[in-house]
Amino acid sequence: MMDQHMLCDDGFENVVENGNTTGFALRARLPYYRGLGLSMVEDIAVCVDGQAIPREAVRLALRGRSWSLDEMEACFDEKWNFGEKAQVLIAQPGGLSAGAHQVDLAIRYRVSYLPFVPTTRTGRQLTLAA
Repeated sequence: MMDQHMLCDDGFENVVENGNTTGFALRARLPYYRGLGLSMVEDIAVCVDGQAIPREAVRLALRGRSWSLDEMEACFDEKWNFGEKAQVLIAQPGGLSAGAHQVDLAIRYRVSYLPFVPTTRTGRQLTLAA
């Protein structure tokens, strides 16, 4: 039910640092009806135009801080709140070309009372401005 709200329409952009395009970013919401500690988010998988992004190229940014997916495993003092838009940063030299791209997102998270680890998926076309 929350999958349709995971991928946000705003915030899809290239990331430019010191004049160099170092990657791209998108905004996402946690697909769970409550907030979760970052250590409970096991994976954020991104695929753009059929190309899977390597796990080590993905970072999550919230409230001025960012973490690699490995760093999130040991992050017990931060929470991704319900409805909060996080920035998912992808390290990819040159970023993406302007125009429409198929973006697929999957978030795997752990909830103590569930006997399985859910993975929620969504995807749609987003447009990167020139």
